[in-house]
Amino acid sequence: MSKHKMIFLKDYRAPDFTIENCYLEFDIFEEHTTVKNIMLVKQQCSEIRDIRLNGVDLELISFKVDGKTLSEDMYKVDEQSLTLYNVQGTFNLEVITKIYPHKNTELEGLYKSNGMFCTQNEPEGFRRITYFLDRPDVMAKYTTKVIADKKYPMLLSNGNKKESGELENNRHFCVWEDPFAKPSYLFALVAGDLGFVNDSFKTMSGRDIELNIYCDIGNESKCFHAMDSLKKSMKWDEEQYGREYDLDIYNIVAVDSFNMGAMENKGLNIFNSHYVLADKESATDQNYMGIESVIAHEYFHNWTGNRITCRDWFQLTLKEGLTVYRDQTFSADMNSHDVVRIDNVKSLRERQFVEDAGPTAHPIQPDSYISMNNFYTATVYEKGAEIIGMYHTLLGEENYKKSMKLYFDTFDGQAVRVDDFFWAMEQNYNGDLTQFKRWYHQSGTPTLHVSENYADGTLKLTCKQIIPVTVEGKEQLPFMYPFKIALFCEDGRFIEEKTLIIKDEVEVFEFNGLTCKPKLSLNRGFSAPIKTVYAQQDYPFLMKYDNDSFNRYEAAQEFALQTLNAMIDGEKIDESYVNAYNELLDADVDLMYKAQLLELPSISNLMQTREVVDFQRLCDVREELTKHIALTYKDSFLDLYKKNHDNEDESISSKAMAARALKNRALQFLCSLRSDDIGEICSEQYYLSKTMNDKVIALSLLENFYSKTAEKALKDFYDKYKNDTLVMNKYFAIISSAKRDDVLSRVIDSQRDEVYDEKVPNLVRSLVYTFTRNYSYFHAKDGSGYKFIADKIIEIDRINAQIASGLAGAFKIYGKLDVYHKNVMKEQLERIIETNNLSDNTFEIVSKILDKK
Repeated sequence: MSKHKMIFLKDYRAPDFTIENCYLEFDIFEEHTTVKNIMLVKQQCSEIRDIRLNGVDLELISFKVDGKTLSEDMYKVDEQSLTLYNVQGTFNLEVITKIYPHKNTELEGLYKSNGMFCTQNEPEGFRRITYFLDRPDVMAKYTTKVIADKKYPMLLSNGNKKESGELENNRHFCVWEDPFAKPSYLFALVAGDLGFVNDSFKTMSGRDIELNIYCDIGNESKCFHAMDSLKKSMKWDEEQYGREYDLDIYNIVAVDSFNMGAMENKGLNIFNSHYVLADKESATDQNYMGIESVIAHEYFHNWTGNRITCRDWFQLTLKEGLTVYRDQTFSADMNSHDVVRIDNVKSLRERQFVEDAGPTAHPIQPDSYISMNNFYTATVYEKGAEIIGMYHTLLGEENYKKSMKLYFDTFDGQAVRVDDFFWAMEQNYNGDLTQFKRWYHQSGTPTLHVSENYADGTLKLTCKQIIPVTVEGKEQLPFMYPFKIALFCEDGRFIEEKTLIIKDEVEVFEFNGLTCKPKLSLNRGFSAPIKTVYAQQDYPFLMKYDNDSFNRYEAAQEFALQTLNAMIDGEKIDESYVNAYNELLDADVDLMYKAQLLELPSISNLMQTREVVDFQRLCDVREELTKHIALTYKDSFLDLYKKNHDNEDESISSKAMAARALKNRALQFLCSLRSDDIGEICSEQYYLSKTMNDKVIALSLLENFYSKTAEKALKDFYDKYKNDTLVMNKYFAIISSAKRDDVLSRVIDSQRDEVYDEKVPNLVRSLVYTFTRNYSYFHAKDGSGYKFIADKIIEIDRINAQIASGLAGAFKIYGKLDVYHKNVMKEQLERIIETNNLSDNTFEIVSKILDKK
């Protein structure tokens, strides 16, 4: 196990050499690709005369220094590198390698997917293409020539297209030039026979930008929503941040086999097709929203990630946390601020809070890693975005924009650190931000205990921070954060809102001159990513009167959690919660927001409230409460469904999406009754609705509650869409998420389906990963769920280590299980970690779960 080497931030040192210019020539054939790489290398440290270039799975054909071949004692080649001895000054280095993209199942570097050649180089994929200083603080200007058979008519790379032409033997070429220096992780190449849609965008300075979205031939009609989202993103970034696009062309390519959601390569974004392709026959409303968000995210990276990049990978949140925050605020502006904020916090709690409470907890700037792929986490991304949001709150709108402009103006064209971003924020803050930096270096979710004392018109609030310890048990210091609160009179009248700055372990705040004993609304808008404990909280009051949309939702969720926890502990259903729920049913609010208000907490949120988790019990009580609410308010749910249901409405307007969200929330409650009349409504929705959104939800409900009816509907769905991989992802997810005792055998059988391919990450995520969130069956007492997932991790690790390690994350709940389940899970974790040649990716996750230092 000693081969799994730990990398530490403290060991960072600036590169001894850099690469200023790079000319790449790819000669692509079916069975191999030859890569010629000519680099202008410049010595940075006069004392160091040996240069070590990264390289993995490369066949070295030749190399020359300033046109001369070196003798064998002047270089060394091993599995990870090419080292040249005694070189200095500035020199040209030419390296020719041979690689085999069609054999590359890791989907890093250059690989072949569904007849298309494409790349994925973040974080360290470029070393699978050629020998290079593959680190983000080495920024070079690239010229790329791509040569291939004419059966691949589209030859794409970064930058602007400079030249193209024909060659002998039915081959052709294209030359691309990127005028902006960039690190190797942002290099991209695509060669294929692709369909495309074309458009243009006029920038704020009057430049016309050519826009292209490439996809498999036949999918062109599914690209228009993505194109519209791209143009909205470009306009928004100009208006909100003053950022104008800088190249003459912007290309996006949709790829079926892709480890990530998308990649921001300069001028040539490569996307998982899931986040590009959409039409009424294939996409749900959530798909449309997700595409808009991810298109924006990758476009925004042009400035926050590309023009200004990371000095090293420990700075990843510098670009990802910031860009997530930018795409979240974009989505809020394009849709509903209230709804988007709730969705963002739900995601944070269900993913990042769980991460904070588990064995892989880490700060947004980790100080060590074995595999960098494992730090593309909810903490780095989503908690990182919350930190940017707190900057925005602390500085205010005007000063935040001043600091962002200062950041862009100061660091454009550089590879920088989170400290540099902090400096830019600090320049326009009226106070001392030093303590705020702890968010970068401390892990876990802080808790704020709030207590009150009211007398003679004065309210005293005592706020006490509970600071989490690290995974290793190390004590941490108090955090600094903005904490928005509001005061209301008992009749619902609003008194005031104030942003408190929490810094000390214990703080007392006074509110004077009050004419009534106030009701409190705390952490409004989720102003800080913390847990709040306040024993006097009046949930029914807030569900009725709170004018902060997030906190009204929060009150409903917290009251539901309180009710569910009491049920888990053996108490009866709290009818005061059930009565308060009626306030939500009667609320005159935006329909999409109302759909959110009516939902019960997820199992993921519920498990965070328990010291020891019994998933079967959690699932049972949630189902019991769902059914009780449905029975109590059946007529109201039926009324909501009928008022908002329209089989013919296939619009993706916000109004139509909201109506669908609300009526489907009502249908989900009604289906828990398992009555024949509701089953008929559900079946009718599946067969008659014009939108994929309504079909998928109805089909899932049939599979969960009306299995006999579902058999026919599932076959109908499969027969219609078996040739559409995007839709089949939904089919497999429905199979693996079903609350049926035979679900595991159905998942296992589905792996033999002709549509399923374990080499396609989306299909693995849909079928196998979705099963891990089917909690009562994944955590089955006989251990069958654990064994199945362990088998898949070991199997997939040999094919694609990044996907395998992501799947291993399903075991992070290990520490909160009861003794019996912990022992059963441990047996499988030990089996995984003892596997020969286990990847760094998977080893790192499993060893942390087992606490093996």
